[in-house]
Amino acid sequence: MGTAAAAPKRTLVFTYGTLKRGFSNHPLLQELASSGDASFVGAAVTAWRLPLVCGPYRVPFLLNLPGEGDRVAGELYAVTARGLARLDELEGVSRAHYERLPVAVDLAEGGGARVDGAVAYYAHRDYAAELWRRSGGKGYPEYSHAVAGGYVRRKDRPQGQTFLEQIRSFVSSQS
Repeated sequence: MGTAAAAPKRTLVFTYGTLKRGFSNHPLLQELASSGDASFVGAAVTAWRLPLVCGPYRVPFLLNLPGEGDRVAGELYAVTARGLARLDELEGVSRAHYERLPVAVDLAEGGGARVDGAVAYYAHRDYAAELWRRSGGKGYPEYSHAVAGGYVRRKDRPQGQTFLEQIRSFVSSQS
């Protein structure tokens, strides 16, 4: 068996928004990396077209509507169970903000090898279609700094509304 058997099982997580290097939530991945709970695998792109849109406060959402939008560029990380629990917490999985679902991605390096068994945090199905409609059926191939312009961090948003209320208000407003 050797020592490899003791290595904790890791989940491959495709990040496409604020968790990427240079964006506001990346310090969490840096913290997880320093504790051995996350490691950078490489740049990646979704194998299929998926909509990437911005919601309230320029918060990015990947929508589980395959065939719409573009192939989305992002970063792939290998994360331990402990790291995954921290990411689930950030992404509000238990509060129906995002849901963690499978995603097929191709690595950018080495001839674009297909990676199966990765997951991503998608907009929750309760409001994903509404976000797509509110975005006029137009998404982005990448959450770049230009796209993220105007992003408001959670701590700087108005405190009177829950995130789900902010989303509801956003999808019911005119673009």
